[in-house]
Amino acid sequence: MAHSGAQDHVPELSRSLRPRHVTMISIGGIIGAGLFVGSSVAIAATGPMVILTYALTGLLFLIVMRCLGEMAVAHPEIRSFTEFSRAGFGDWAGFTVGWLYWYFWVIVIPVEAIAGAVILQGWFPEVPKLVIGAGLMAAMTGVNLMSTRSYGEFEFWFASIKVVAIVAFIAACAAFLGGAMGPHQAVWQLWSTHGGLFPKGPMAVITAVTTVFFSMMGAEIATIAAVESPDPAQAVARMVATVVWRILLFYLGSIGFIVCIVAWDKVPPGVSPFVIALASMNVPYAAPIMSAIILTAVLSCLNSSFYVVSRVLFILAARGDAPRTLVHLNARHVPANSVLIGTAAGMLGIIAHDLAPSAVFAFLVNASGALIVVIYMITVLAQIRLRRARERAGVGTPSLKMWFFPWASYAAVVAMVLVLGAMAFDKDMQSEFWASAVSILVAFAAYLLARRRTAERSR
Repeated sequence: MAHSGAQDHVPELSRSLRPRHVTMISIGGIIGAGLFVGSSVAIAATGPMVILTYALTGLLFLIVMRCLGEMAVAHPEIRSFTEFSRAGFGDWAGFTVGWLYWYFWVIVIPVEAIAGAVILQGWFPEVPKLVIGAGLMAAMTGVNLMSTRSYGEFEFWFASIKVVAIVAFIAACAAFLGGAMGPHQAVWQLWSTHGGLFPKGPMAVITAVTTVFFSMMGAEIATIAAVESPDPAQAVARMVATVVWRILLFYLGSIGFIVCIVAWDKVPPGVSPFVIALASMNVPYAAPIMSAIILTAVLSCLNSSFYVVSRVLFILAARGDAPRTLVHLNARHVPANSVLIGTAAGMLGIIAHDLAPSAVFAFLVNASGALIVVIYMITVLAQIRLRRARERAGVGTPSLKMWFFPWASYAAVVAMVLVLGAMAFDKDMQSEFWASAVSILVAFAAYLLARRRTAERSR
């Protein structure tokens, strides 16, 4: 089992990521297919005031990121986002949260590979999805094995494409609403003829937070990548300080314009509302343009998934919570064995989807559904505990501190408990909630088993 000396003689990861890489990694983490496609589900469930849903969810994520920022600055020796839980609650939390976070992202690998394969098969219908998915995984495996710098460069350009696309989309929408692209229906008239501001009732704004939550997660990847930059604490502080305008611009800006241009009930769940909005503005080739951008988002997420699973596994091994061989680095300071385990798990996921898409693969995806909520919640609770310990020790507050402590932190915990409660009672999400509960029990049972084996060996 993990112990305080388990990290002795652990090889040093590369420090080759520059501030621009960490910045774009955090942006890339926020902007994914969840925005470009998944937002359709929230719009259909809420109506025009889905913008309030995104604002509320954005505020929740802002608090979580601020908690991470405070801990990163106060504890620069901690080398992974998942390790804050260990610092706050002990080895059981570090083991459980680390493995659950690894599992969450290792499931994302085949999910994103399949999503990319679906897009590419539309362009190359003669090539089987299994072959395309395996090819995408092989490409991203190669990028991650090459060097940390290569991962950062690919993510920098993937994220840059997404940023340019969203800025161009917002500019086009502003021009359209300003009358530069011809006459159009007034915004208020559009809303009033389709049920008003709250066609599904005001409570729909709150209940849709559960849907939106999963599309906005991912910014915490930057706290893992920051470890491989020259000044990790400063990199995380910079990321936290700028996350506000990113959420405002990318999510609130783009979704706000969409509901001003397209009637909410004309957005079918699962269809990109960006495509519908561009088509409504008579932008030529809207569908293929957005397909290319969504493919970029998918490849970005796939690239980051490989990075995250390899670094989290490396940290677990350094702590004694995974086989020690996984701390081995190749000549480029990359934990190659951990990267290849992610590749193997991803291939098994793709094969499972190909053989039994409605059974094995569906269960694996469901079993990761609520995990990120639980992981974020434990992380915020760890921030509260570490801050209290700091105060008891008479140490001053860190230079980057949580706003309105402890009330904002408590509010975030309550909000995440409500999200989990909504999942437990929502018939469409119950299977994810209970399958995730099984995953958590398995991880904790594994911790107890590992601790018992360690105790027996030490006798």
